[in-house]
Amino acid sequence: MPNIRPSSDLRNSYNEISEFCHKYDEPVYITKNGVGDLAVMSIETYERLVGRFELYSLLEKGLHDIDKGAAKPANEVFSRIEGRLKNG
Repeated sequence: MPNIRPSSDLRNSYNEISEFCHKYDEPVYITKNGVGDLAVMSIETYERLVGRFELYSLLEKGLHDIDKGAAKPANEVFSRIEGRLKNG
């Protein structure tokens, strides 16, 4: 169940909100005049979320390259890398 707090809690209960975000790795939803306004989360949770989006984007690009025929078999790529490492 989402943790929903009024905007006044940012000022009055900041430490409590911060502790919750770090303990549960979940955002706290902040309302303004009873309407959703912000989502607050720890830096660690934010960075993990952004990392997932970046990974999904790279995977999507890779799948698109496969569909276009612009991808090579992994064993071929690894063989080329190994050859370069041996030849320095």
